[in-house]
Amino acid sequence: MLTMAKPTELFLNEALNIVNEAEKRSIRLRLMGALAIRISSANFGDLHAKLQRLGASSVTSEFTDIDVIGYGTQRSRMEAFFKSINYSPHPQARRLPYIWSDRHMYLNPEGLCHVDVFFDKLEMSHTLDLRGRLELSYPTITAADLLLEKMQILRINEKDIKDSVVLLRSHKLGEDESKECINLKRIATLLASDWGFWYTVTTNLAKTRDFANEYGPLSAEDKQDVTTKINRILQAIENQPKTLNFNMRAKIGTKKKWYNDVDETFRT
Repeated sequence: MLTMAKPTELFLNEALNIVNEAEKRSIRLRLMGALAIRISSANFGDLHAKLQRLGASSVTSEFTDIDVIGYGTQRSRMEAFFKSINYSPHPQARRLPYIWSDRHMYLNPEGLCHVDVFFDKLEMSHTLDLRGRLELSYPTITAADLLLEKMQILRINEKDIKDSVVLLRSHKLGEDESKECINLKRIATLLASDWGFWYTVTTNLAKTRDFANEYGPLSAEDKQDVTTKINRILQAIENQPKTLNFNMRAKIGTKKKWYNDVDETFRT
């Protein structure tokens, strides 16, 4: 029985339990978002506390839901799986085909949280296609994809920037998909074909670098590490040859909308 005595730990444990139980049944789910960053950056767990992710907020928990992504080919198995671990479909979302066809939502029996299940792609301000990539990391999506997930947010907030600082601080940069590595090639190659995605990500990386440099609680070592890594990521993005579509769209720039409008229905 879940209680609210240690909400952060409960969220972490519940998120891991969902992914682990799914894996036992050959259902591939991977964690995304802030919870995934906390798990993948466990070696820098104290940095999240130092950054005061929620600022002076007095809310009980820093997390409100669990985000996972799975393959669309397993969509038909999802409802039975969540019912088997005592989660129920979100009643309103279940009745709306335009919601349920894109993603599923399930409610925790003790009211701790709800689970958002995305399929194949994260379609927010930009589209992050994760087909064929869930096997590369466990229990979260890869570190490069976690960073792209945060950096694709058009109106990025301080919580997302702080999450990104922890992610960058706790991972090395490289060109492989190992668990401890942010794959520069993945980021640079993806953005080289999509000017809008490139524009939002590079803008947000610069914002994150500025924040890291100015945020008092970060040590000098933290600031230097994060700044150096962001500069390396920006350089890798700059060096990657761009596609014809990218260059044509770049000529239009921000005179034309370069992002998707995000439907906040049922988001918390």
